[in-house]
Amino acid sequence: QVQLVESGGGLVQAGGSLRLSCVASQSISNINILGWHRQAPGKQRELVAAITRSGDTNYADSIEGRFTISRDNANNTVNLQMNSLEPDDTGVYYCKADLYSNYVVRTYWGQGTQVTISS
Repeated sequence: QVQLVESGGGLVQAGGSLRLSCVASQSISNINILGWHRQAPGKQRELVAAITRSGDTNYADSIEGRFTISRDNANNTVNLQMNSLEPDDTGVYYCKADLYSNYVVRTYWGQGTQVTISS
């Protein structure tokens, strides 16, 4: 069982920045994929960014070039630096961890942190 706790959300004006952090209850060096997803009001949850154990990253087209995901194995943390924020970035941001073991994928989610961008 992996517990994930997000922090760093808040209310900022368009063009501003936020840095989200997600701390895991265990070493993240064994977690295959760590990611950030978001859910805007009335919309489905969507992938924002993900990073593998080897450091490979994947970003949604809508945020490419503005957001950067990183993992800090020493502190069991995955971060999401968000710059040039837009009102469409508003939503609840969730941290996700995928562990692969014996051909089984176990997925864990954090409780989410609210990000609100004012125009």
